[in-house]
Amino acid sequence: MPDAPSSRRALLLGGVGLAAVAGGAAWWWAGRDRPAGLFEFELSDAEWEARLSEAEYAVLRLSATEEPFSSPLNDETRAGSYACAGCGNVVYDAAHKFDSGTGWPSFWQATAGDVVGVRPDPKILGLATEAFCARCGGHLGHVFDDGPEPTGQRHCINGIALDFAAA
Repeated sequence: MPDAPSSRRALLLGGVGLAAVAGGAAWWWAGRDRPAGLFEFELSDAEWEARLSEAEYAVLRLSATEEPFSSPLNDETRAGSYACAGCGNVVYDAAHKFDSGTGWPSFWQATAGDVVGVRPDPKILGLATEAFCARCGGHLGHVFDDGPEPTGQRHCINGIALDFAAA
């Protein structure tokens, strides 16, 4: 039977190895150096930096997360639509928005069609799925399976990644 220090060392080294593999597997999802030709709307990093504010760029292009309760869209209750702040793709409808109490705008589904893509997020070890704009690849937030009916999903979205248009 291995002694406790050896077991802890093996566990630590295994965790470091797993993190390295996960990070390598997701290299292009987390920001710069995305391969060209993946999305309908693509810009160079310099063009994105010129188009977006520093905070928008951090969220949409580098997969950062805004502070909870920092977006005025969290409290928005008017009818309307929410578009990707990077490319204008309408991704959510206000009719699907609900107050999740998490501090981020939350929706139980995206608008009709394939306007929001999802992919596993290795940064949080399978605890959530990343939501991204299917038109430009911009990071929107995450999807969790603890939302209301009829989908049971909670699209927890960074408000800074969205532009709201009242109906």
